[in-house]
Amino acid sequence: MRTLKNIFGSIIILSLLVSCKSENTNQLKKVVIGISSDIETINPIYSFSVDEGVIDETLFLSLVQFEWNDEIGDLDPKPMLATSWEWAPDSSYIIFNLRDDALWSDGVKLTSEDVVASFDIYSDPKVQSRFYGSFKNLYTDFDEHIDIIKTFEIISPLKLKIKFLPGSVPAMIDVVFPIIPKHIYEKMKREEISTSEINFNPVSNGAYKLKKWERNQTIVLEANRKSFLYKPGMIDEIIFKVIPDYNSRITQLEKGEIDFCELIKPLDVNELRKSGLLKITSVKGREYDYLGFNNIDIKSYAEKKVIKKNKLFGNPKVREALAYAINRNEILTEYLNNFGELAVTPVSPIFKQYYDNQLKPIEFNPDKAKKIFADEGWKDTDNNGILEKDNVEFKFTIYIPAGNPLREFAGTIIKNNLKAIGIDVSVEKLELGKFLDNLYDKKMDAWMASWYIQIPLELKTFWYSDLQSTPLNFVSYQSKDADRIIDKLSIRLPHNVKIEYYKKFQEIIYEDQPVTFLYWTDDIVAYNKRLKDVTINPFGALQKLWEWRFIE
Repeated sequence: MRTLKNIFGSIIILSLLVSCKSENTNQLKKVVIGISSDIETINPIYSFSVDEGVIDETLFLSLVQFEWNDEIGDLDPKPMLATSWEWAPDSSYIIFNLRDDALWSDGVKLTSEDVVASFDIYSDPKVQSRFYGSFKNLYTDFDEHIDIIKTFEIISPLKLKIKFLPGSVPAMIDVVFPIIPKHIYEKMKREEISTSEINFNPVSNGAYKLKKWERNQTIVLEANRKSFLYKPGMIDEIIFKVIPDYNSRITQLEKGEIDFCELIKPLDVNELRKSGLLKITSVKGREYDYLGFNNIDIKSYAEKKVIKKNKLFGNPKVREALAYAINRNEILTEYLNNFGELAVTPVSPIFKQYYDNQLKPIEFNPDKAKKIFADEGWKDTDNNGILEKDNVEFKFTIYIPAGNPLREFAGTIIKNNLKAIGIDVSVEKLELGKFLDNLYDKKMDAWMASWYIQIPLELKTFWYSDLQSTPLNFVSYQSKDADRIIDKLSIRLPHNVKIEYYKKFQEIIYEDQPVTFLYWTDDIVAYNKRLKDVTINPFGALQKLWEWRFIE
């Protein structure tokens, strides 16, 4: 028989265990995300950076939530503030049915009027929103301000029709913007929104709301228990911790002081794995590095806006030869530790239905490069080690942004590769602001940079010949064939025809080699193993934070 002492002892132990369990249950579940710099605003009207975008998605919801469909390599719209929607047979309008349980963080119910007000504010030139100019498929006036009467019909507080311009080719992306509260913004003068307190103390409608923002230290989001997205087990607080020094972020990851960090350097992966605390994964195919060549003569364009072929880089065959001369795989293997893959065109392999896998990366073949140069008339006639043609030596400078070790490493490899075939290259670092100014102003013949590609896939902004309307066509690429394909992709097409045109575009780019496509670089992400239900895919490394949970 158990003694009375043993029974009382068991009761005391059980009581202590229950007490401990209760105390742990009441502790807040917190996740700390390491970021390199503070944000500028907590307002979707003005936020530009990636971190601001993540916070926007968490605080401010849209009519639909886009999710990455890995099978097809594209986005699927899912219900969010809208429970359902219906397109007109001719796509002239779309009707949204809104949730009846969506609340603002101050308790006010969200309605169709909030949606209309959001579009009105975003398109108002007095506001200068980051979305200004994004409503070309809607009815707008001369200064691109949405015509509210022509565009919107409020059928009921929870039902809304959005009408599109006749002849336009609308898509869901045209109407997916964070919704902001009408009852807050209608009290403000539009020209004063940019300096308002609302940029730092928002009224939001998402799964989380702002708890505290200590500048240059932390942004603390707390679970919004009034949100329809709130579920038991949700992380109570999401803390964005500002840690400017990269090495400090790595140290805090290893010690468990932060739980999530992206943009990890490949050389640090093995050491992080040794900690035993972390899971390492990567986001594939959103960013590629390239060696850019201005296809036109920058002096003629600057002085007279005359498009004339660049004396070194205006010939597609020469650009092809440069691609053969560069050992891209050496950079990918030695510096990136194979966290990436060789790039073929600007269309990423993540777009599985559009990607042309018949096109293969141009191989490293110096002999073939030499032959092409010789066939195009570039020869070392004076035996000084540099190719020349028409009394012009093939020598140029590659500009890179300062403080980028990958570009410095790649620049050395490229310089040595090209020297081996008779091309004299120097590599010069520029402060980032100066580098970007020179890109936009077309002041450089050659440079190395990267592109972070858009989802959905966008081509015109970067590859269309009209340089006045496409300022991001930094290489000044000119192709009537590519223009025709891009124009066709701007109209409504059967899906199989659309796929065919995307592949045709890749063939044209592959043939022309407007730049030397180097490699797609992975965004390496490390996060604490105690986290689960973390969604990481090409659409982003930080998304749907309300679904994160701790492993019990």
